[in-house]
Amino acid sequence: MAGPALRVPRKVAAASLVGTTIEWFDFFIYGTAAALVFNKVFFPSIDPALGTIAALGTFASGFVARPIGGALFAHFGDRVGRKPMLVYSLLLMGAATVCIGLLPGYATIGVLAPVLLVALRFCQGLGVGGEWGGAALMAVENAPDHRRGFYGSWPQVGVPLGLVLGTGSFLVLDLTVSDAAFQAWGWRIPFLASALLILVGMWIRVTVAESPVFRADAERREASRLPVLEVLREHPRIILLAAGSFLATNATFYVSSVWLVSYATTELGYERSTILGANTFLSASDIPMILLLGLLSDRVGRRPLFLVGMAVLVVAAVPYFLLVGTGNIGLFILGGLVVQACRSAVYGPQSAYFAEQFPTHLRYSGASLAYQLASILGGIAPAICGLLVLWTGSLMSVAAYVAAMALVSLVCSWAMSETLRRDLVSVPDDGAAVRS
Repeated sequence: MAGPALRVPRKVAAASLVGTTIEWFDFFIYGTAAALVFNKVFFPSIDPALGTIAALGTFASGFVARPIGGALFAHFGDRVGRKPMLVYSLLLMGAATVCIGLLPGYATIGVLAPVLLVALRFCQGLGVGGEWGGAALMAVENAPDHRRGFYGSWPQVGVPLGLVLGTGSFLVLDLTVSDAAFQAWGWRIPFLASALLILVGMWIRVTVAESPVFRADAERREASRLPVLEVLREHPRIILLAAGSFLATNATFYVSSVWLVSYATTELGYERSTILGANTFLSASDIPMILLLGLLSDRVGRRPLFLVGMAVLVVAAVPYFLLVGTGNIGLFILGGLVVQACRSAVYGPQSAYFAEQFPTHLRYSGASLAYQLASILGGIAPAICGLLVLWTGSLMSVAAYVAAMALVSLVCSWAMSETLRRDLVSVPDDGAAVRS
């Protein structure tokens, strides 16, 4: 039986995983609904292609809110503690998601429907913006020093697991209800079901103690009055580099899981259930890759994995979209697995890598800002892809866009420093580290 030293990190990591899974389930079902049905429910009076772009634009509004949510929750997370912010972010996300499930469509309340949709999506963005930093830090700051990459990868698994549950729920609906029923009420079921998941997440979250690293730091120094402004003043370079290192990973995730769902079913001849099934499988395959690469980073370092993942993505972008364009689902999945592996090389060690960049009293703020700044460009990627194909008529324009983002992330990753053996309790205030 594991002793207390192991039970605590495992319990905290499991709680972070459940909470992030719920948050991302709520966040991702919006993206799937935006790609499949929101153009008809909330934008029926405009051209279908433009309606889809408008629906994906509302999806992007959540990403505009994420840095705001990250800054807001980080302010209190660095002053009050990590745990309370996790609880509040979960409540905000759940309430917004259930309200979307209850929101009348354009046919019922007219233009007020898309206006309220954008407002609720914005609230979702605030909630998920505050979620990641707290969940990541709780897992990393409770982990043994030699396993921070592994335990930090657990909340990262919440992203693909949330997508599996979200996409899987729409796949079940696609196979069991008619198109008319799906458009009328079926799409609302996953949004309303999130209320049940929130209860489970809240129960787990309130049983977890505050981060011991945060408690120790709070005992030896006064909390920063304005931690977000302080970290922006003292560590602007590392915030921008960390955000850039995550840009391609974040953006390509939404290109494949949101925009490609719409494009593949409307322009490439894939069946909707086939694409949903493929994305569910690909998301499930992400889970072991993230955990294994998080564990590997505890041996070889964080930076080498970031560099390899982004270098391969630069090269693989064009072949990936060539495979997607064949209309063959086997080749679609093959290309998807390569891209998933590139993203997992970043996503697995990311929690530990970002946490190790900042001193404890500014860590929530610094890590959250870096993560959420990258999310802005990630969130608008589906709409950009729609516009690129509309202007050029070619998938290769999207491939070039992905390759360019991967190159930016590669350069930023190269400029960052290794942090594998850094002591979390005594991270230097200047963020200095020795490059390996």
